[in-house]
Amino acid sequence: MTQAAVEPHILCTDLVRIFSADGVEVQALQGLNLRIDPGELVALIGASGSGKSTLLTILSALDTATAGVARVAGHDLLAMRGRERVDYRRNTVGFVWQQTSRNLLPYLTAAENVALAMGVARTVRGPARATRIAELLDLVGVPDVADRRPAELSGGEQQRVAIAVALANRPVVLLADEPTGELDEATSASVLEAMRSVNEELGVTMLIVTHDPSVSEHVRRTIQIRDGRTSTEVLRSTRVDEHGTEHAIAEEFAVLDRVGRLQLPHDFVANLDLRDRVRLALESDHVGVWPGHERPARPQPARPGPAHDDATGGSAPDPEEPR
Repeated sequence: MTQAAVEPHILCTDLVRIFSADGVEVQALQGLNLRIDPGELVALIGASGSGKSTLLTILSALDTATAGVARVAGHDLLAMRGRERVDYRRNTVGFVWQQTSRNLLPYLTAAENVALAMGVARTVRGPARATRIAELLDLVGVPDVADRRPAELSGGEQQRVAIAVALANRPVVLLADEPTGELDEATSASVLEAMRSVNEELGVTMLIVTHDPSVSEHVRRTIQIRDGRTSTEVLRSTRVDEHGTEHAIAEEFAVLDRVGRLQLPHDFVANLDLRDRVRLALESDHVGVWPGHERPARPQPARPGPAHDDATGGSAPDPEEPR
């Protein structure tokens, strides 16, 4: 089956979200496009104000977009109403937030927090519930904290339990908002590795929204969001050379929207001093971009010279060059 034939678990097309207050409009999302296929583990990275949190609230059905298309696991988020919205949040998507208070009830143990998610959605009952709780806590690497309350857990353990709660009702998609924002570097890495293990073990599609670029080291695909649009993507893979040595490869791509717009990475713009306008050239297999205030020195294609050039070191004059 081709990629086009696979129904994506997250699909946003020309997504717009406008907020209005006191007669002032702020466009938080400006025609954002995003596709995440089943089973992918993706990091969405952006600075404060880039639109990433707005996108997450729309995908979690806590907010509604102003215009465009937003679909998650077959649900049209702009058309959902009432009961479907509640069922969607209980069964289709799981959530892991940055704040422990938003993930776990402080007066319940870890096991009771997981059980509560199942009880509210009425998914797993009886003896099967205890078995499911034990399996989830073991899956996220904290099998020994079942009887502890959040205050008795470390920050990393709290987030692992939060992941177990998010997975309690077997969601299709898991959304995580800055899940390592309050953790130190080592603990953050362990939590991200736990999420990657869950992704590989259960095949749950995951979207991690963060401002921390180090998160990208733990996922295969990183999407940069800037000014309310997806701007660039980095795809990571491993390749084996002719000597059998494995190498990690990271390739960066600019995201092209339907009308041909793209955003160049900040370091590209700064290094080439690109500003105001740029000069373009269409080549046979690529597009050249130069600073608009400079004329590019375009390389001339090599042309075979006459036979005596090998001996004299000379070459035939380029007919396009001035004489």
